[in-house]
Amino acid sequence: MEKEVFILTENIIEIKNISKTFEDLKVLDNLSLDIKKNEFVTLLGPSGCGKTTTLKIIAGFESCDEGQVLFEDNKINDLPPYKRQINTVFQKYALFPHMNVYENIAFGLKIKKLPKEQIDAKVKEVLKLVDLEGFEKRKTDSLSGGQQQRIAIARAIVNEPRVLLLDEPLGALDLKLRKEMQIELKRIQKQLGITFIFVTHDQEEALTMSDTVVVMNKGIIQQMGTPEDIYNEPENRFVAKFIGESNITEGVMLEDYKVQFCGRLFECVDKGFSKNEDIDVVIRPEDVKIVSKEKGHLTGVVKSTVFKGVHYELEVEEKHMTFIIHTTKNIAVGEEIGMDIYPEDIHIMKKSGDE
Repeated sequence: MEKEVFILTENIIEIKNISKTFEDLKVLDNLSLDIKKNEFVTLLGPSGCGKTTTLKIIAGFESCDEGQVLFEDNKINDLPPYKRQINTVFQKYALFPHMNVYENIAFGLKIKKLPKEQIDAKVKEVLKLVDLEGFEKRKTDSLSGGQQQRIAIARAIVNEPRVLLLDEPLGALDLKLRKEMQIELKRIQKQLGITFIFVTHDQEEALTMSDTVVVMNKGIIQQMGTPEDIYNEPENRFVAKFIGESNITEGVMLEDYKVQFCGRLFECVDKGFSKNEDIDVVIRPEDVKIVSKEKGHLTGVVKSTVFKGVHYELEVEEKHMTFIIHTTKNIAVGEEIGMDIYPEDIHIMKKSGDE
């Protein structure tokens, strides 16, 4: 007799067809999303796209009008926030100003009435994890923004949640500190081995930190995948425009591996389209190669050049469109150049109404 095999799901959270309307505005529209255990997932999109509402529904601070939220296959729609194995770190850290660092971190543990020795051990452990050993007696208002953020994270993770939700927690930090904390958060997540769900409107932040990026707009998931997939293979115009800078133009897929745009025929690596199908072409600014005008597949005139630190950003007017090009070469305004694009750097998208 064969043994019956039970396979446990890899997902820790499953969002099934949730919708949410505030007054007459539909913020989430039949949204479904699976989040795996120990994954760093980022919900990315512009203000008002529904990412924070999604986070609040997972946390239990908002209810959905329709659909289900499952935690390890169990429906938690009606479970209050304090009964969910989920903690949240907000952009405003909401630290208690009348308490020192130790007391802030220990607050939740004291509510649970854990023994003092166990509280001491847990607080010391998380202070070491966030690299703030020796700060126990400091007042929170004497700390820098980055240190306060680490205390907020320590306070959340000391309760050992299975999932940590982070709602734009780096938004109040300056650029240098943001970049440092991006690396720090990723390190903490890997060391803890728990699921992080992170909300941001910052594309670079999402690409830097995430295992999976979920791009949202108008309450709908536009695309989800690895940072590399999202950047290199955008599925529609919205994603291509929102994730980094893009040159987007209309074209025709003549047949597999052959595309026509800007009045020229190009080889590409895409297939599976109908013959002579109208498509959109995406070319990233760093993927346009500058060559002599005689050798260029396309030619154009440099209309502007801006020094960006690690590269120059050129606007080059070709007769069909204006290209944005990132290059280490400083080319004078008014100069005519050639442009070449390798097949693997031409990304083909289905025609879409998403702008």
